[in-house]
Amino acid sequence: MQEISVWFIALVVLYTAIAVLDQISIQCGIYTPLFAATFVGFLLGDLQTGLIVGATLQLMTLGVATYGGATVPDYLSGAIMGTTYAIISGEGAEYGIALAIPIGLLLTQMDILGRMSNSFFQHYADRCAERGDYKGVERANLLGALPWMLSRMIPVAIGLIFGEVVINSINALIPSWFMVGLKTAGAILPAMGMAILMRYLPLKKHYAYFIIGFVMLAYAGSVFTIMAAALVGFALAALHYMRTQERQAAVQGTQASYGGMVKIDDEEVEIND
Repeated sequence: MQEISVWFIALVVLYTAIAVLDQISIQCGIYTPLFAATFVGFLLGDLQTGLIVGATLQLMTLGVATYGGATVPDYLSGAIMGTTYAIISGEGAEYGIALAIPIGLLLTQMDILGRMSNSFFQHYADRCAERGDYKGVERANLLGALPWMLSRMIPVAIGLIFGEVVINSINALIPSWFMVGLKTAGAILPAMGMAILMRYLPLKKHYAYFIIGFVMLAYAGSVFTIMAAALVGFALAALHYMRTQERQAAVQGTQASYGGMVKIDDEEVEIND
């Protein structure tokens, strides 16, 4: 079993802080499970496991957002700790996925605590605004990020610091049949994620493209890689876009013909009766 170094814990906790800032600000993707698990896998020297865990959890988050302040599973922390546990225990990606989901669900309570703590800085900003202290409002806005960051950094730090003890305890307590169940559930989750993704895609309208991609990978996987399928999909999307543009140009040309004018090759020609 790999040992977790102090430098690894420090880097991961720092990454968690940056990811939370990204989540509540510009959202360039650092906060997503895919980035987090990949980063952890890179640090531990097992990038493949990180990509598998992260991609699976990423599928689980599609269509999930905190609209209206709703609390959602903390898959950022789940991805970090799930990937770490999967690699240092040597149990594989399915084990990490199965652990990451309950961790993410449990840490929803920390998200609620972070939101409640943030209200202190919101009231402070209100008082500063009443006094006309715009600098104070800026400080409150910056300090308000601390509860969000700590609500993720503290659980991740605790989970990683006691990670080896946790892993040994889990492996000692979990029976073999339950471990098989965890791995089976982890193997099923990618299919569930794809089902969620398909639920939000316009498959009824563009089912033909889906069938083409499925056949390419299911029946010709030894010939077509994922990159090849993606390039074919990009080419089909480009053709579809060009056909759409041509149809729109034809409709606009027909509309331009009303009123005694017709549009031919971008030139308007007047028609005399």
